[in-house]
Amino acid sequence: MIVIIDYKMGNTGSILNMLKKIGETAVISSDIKDINNADKLILPGVGSFDTGMNNINNSGLLDILNKKVLKEKTPILGICLGMQLFANKSEEGIKRGLGWIGGNVVKFKFKDNNLKIPHMGWNEIKIKKNDVLFKNIAEEPRFYFVHSYYFFCNDNNDVLATTNYGYDFASVVRKDNIRGVQFHPEKSHKYGMNLLKNFAQLC
Repeated sequence: MIVIIDYKMGNTGSILNMLKKIGETAVISSDIKDINNADKLILPGVGSFDTGMNNINNSGLLDILNKKVLKEKTPILGICLGMQLFANKSEEGIKRGLGWIGGNVVKFKFKDNNLKIPHMGWNEIKIKKNDVLFKNIAEEPRFYFVHSYYFFCNDNNDVLATTNYGYDFASVVRKDNIRGVQFHPEKSHKYGMNLLKNFAQLC
């Protein structure tokens, strides 16, 4: 069973609907028992870094998430802010992140003022390393982005794909069982559907 973690920060309903559409069993939950029994986890997220970490800490989810992800190696997919929370910290706030993947979250900084922040809309990803997430996904796949900050990985080996918006940034990351995407697969039609299917069935 896939558990979409409910910490009051994400498009949980949209993700659940997409998983149902591809025939996967999933629930939205903040119940520690559900998370403990999960085969796979999804950490969604829309909003600020500090609020996200506060909600995880205040809801008592930090210990069970560390146990499932770091000790039991349960596959987890972070989406947008959910992916950013995998980092050590963010320029957006002062709270410590989960620290599961080495790196920091930084804000877009452009010399060219023609580029707007947030980065919003469809954009391509350039696959750097093979991964089961990308099985049966067309070349130069396009996904829907909405973000002002991005994950800067300490280790380039943790970057699965990049996207260009003024310059290249990490749009898909992975370390062991931990995967994250900066875009919203639940808003990305066939590309997002395939990616979520690969996570559900192959990871």
